[in-house]
Amino acid sequence: MKYRALKSLAIILTISALAAAQDLASFETRITLKKLDNGLTVIICERPEAPVFSFYTHVDAGSVQDPMGQTGMAHMFEHMAFKGTDKIGTTDYPAEKVALAKVETAYAAYIEERDKSVGRNEQKLKELEKAWQDNITAAQKYVIPNQFPQILESNGAEGLNANTDLDETAYHYSLPENRLELWAYLESARFIHPVMREFYKERNVVIEERRMRTDSNPIGRLLEQFVTAAFQAHPYHRPTIGWMADLNSFSATDAQRFFDEYYIPSNMVVAVVGDVKASEAIPIIEKYFGQIPSRAAPDERTTTEPAQNAERRVVLQDRSQPLYLEGYHRPDYRSPDDAVYDAIADLMSNGRTSRLYRALVRDKKIAAFSAGFSGLPGNKYPHLFAFYAFPLPGHKNEEVAEAIHVEIDRLKKEDISDDELKMIRTRAKANLLRGLDSNEGLASELALYQARYGDWRELFHQVDNLDKVSKADIRRVANQTFVPTNRTVGIIESVAPAQAAAQNGGAQ
Repeated sequence: MKYRALKSLAIILTISALAAAQDLASFETRITLKKLDNGLTVIICERPEAPVFSFYTHVDAGSVQDPMGQTGMAHMFEHMAFKGTDKIGTTDYPAEKVALAKVETAYAAYIEERDKSVGRNEQKLKELEKAWQDNITAAQKYVIPNQFPQILESNGAEGLNANTDLDETAYHYSLPENRLELWAYLESARFIHPVMREFYKERNVVIEERRMRTDSNPIGRLLEQFVTAAFQAHPYHRPTIGWMADLNSFSATDAQRFFDEYYIPSNMVVAVVGDVKASEAIPIIEKYFGQIPSRAAPDERTTTEPAQNAERRVVLQDRSQPLYLEGYHRPDYRSPDDAVYDAIADLMSNGRTSRLYRALVRDKKIAAFSAGFSGLPGNKYPHLFAFYAFPLPGHKNEEVAEAIHVEIDRLKKEDISDDELKMIRTRAKANLLRGLDSNEGLASELALYQARYGDWRELFHQVDNLDKVSKADIRRVANQTFVPTNRTVGIIESVAPAQAAAQNGGAQ
């Protein structure tokens, strides 16, 4: 008990020291917010501790925006954004442009014949496929592979990366502070003059990515089926990586159309954090990012998922470690109860003192790990609060499910303790400060909160919202949400190799 008290005191003292330098008032003196004439939002945070800066470009388009029959398109364009521009990645763009147009014409002819349900001519199909591949080879001779990332890395770029999920797409890396104008030119150019070069080569990379992460991965397969069972109407049932049939069908022309619709300035927030002065950075950013053409905002209305009124179950039999997963529908991040769900996730899952770890791992010794969390598969729209556990050898999914339900019932019937509520709030403050500690982390948080709430300051209000969560709120939300009719269950049952092969159609 003495050790715990000292540890808690140390945490509080550390938070107090950090908070003095990282509170909202402090950030307001260092942050400049600017909306360009074309609608793009820029956030600059001056942080001159080291001669570097990080940026985060947030595009409010993810897999939810994938067109029908083109799942995986948002993720596919993320790959294309590293292929260069009309000036980078090519030896002769005018000639390459003509060659790429021929690729698209040949591909359209090939797909039209391939997808005929009646009267497909197999010989003609082979000829059309060869013509398409020949045109790809002809266009490839103009390509300078990987020139865009090589320019950045030769100028000191670190952490060059991007990511796509169901809710958004983001691009991010860090550079020395004297490369700000180079960054502004390169980052804006790929959104002004993107070129769909090596599209079908990169599409094959994505197809292999799907095979590795989903088709050959039991947890990946379960999650995909679990989410499609839980979301029958809302686009959250679309896998970010895309369905295989779509990956084998959509074209570079489709990717350009997706870019034209969603990569518009009003759909983008760019955050820059580090050794930059806003008075110098804003004119540079305006010069380059201001050239991104403005277009009409897309219609982003989605189908509302109807209320679930019966439990749904997905069972995967595989020669894999067993897994139990269950999810409950909950409102989106703008819900007045969003902080209550955060409190429940912390209580049930944060560290070795969390309720699920103590009950299933430490005390009952029936699971290797167990936790609960919000945000499956995203959180911009109404989504799932999920619980999961990996049973230890000799224990079954039914055992861990029962143990999880015991802990859920405790939430419904008993108030949490004063100490638990206090530690939830303390950890929230610590997590916020840790997230603000790096330029990369701060840039991503500023861009996300500005995009989601229209005000980056909401990042700091999240802790205030948690401070207002009461014990009664936790019981109320648990009773509203964690009910059997609102539940989707996903299970991996471990079976012998021969049985698994039979279940999966002989695939290994």
